[in-house]
Amino acid sequence: MGRLFLMHLEGNVYSCKHCKTHLGLAGDIISKAFHCKHGKAYLFHKVQQIYHSLVYAVSSVNVTPGVKEDRMMMTGMHTVSDIFCVGCGAIVGWKYEAAHEKSQRYKEGKYILERFKVSGPDGSQYWIAHDAHLVGSDADDV
Repeated sequence: MGRLFLMHLEGNVYSCKHCKTHLGLAGDIISKAFHCKHGKAYLFHKVQQIYHSLVYAVSSVNVTPGVKEDRMMMTGMHTVSDIFCVGCGAIVGWKYEAAHEKSQRYKEGKYILERFKVSGPDGSQYWIAHDAHLVGSDADDV
């Protein structure tokens, strides 16, 4: 495997809660009204991807995409790929590759970071109640 290059972001940064790798900037959040099976999730406009030691200034920082798959979510069928922290390999969210419903196409190319899996700009972490059982994952009101 090639050399791992991590990007350091300046400003209000969301980072992996396990290894503190920077993932996205608070200014790139489009919506905080999304939900996933662990609770809150944030929709990001961009979070630069890393491919084989090369950094592309498109979309998400310090994450690598997984395999594309169709998932039924609260707002309908979407083609998504999980995104993994390049620092530790943890799944931190997903990327919307395609929306099957016309009204959901605004999500295409956007990223979800699950709040439970990241630390906030102030170092805070989001905790879920043990009795929380959300089904599916998506925005409940955009």
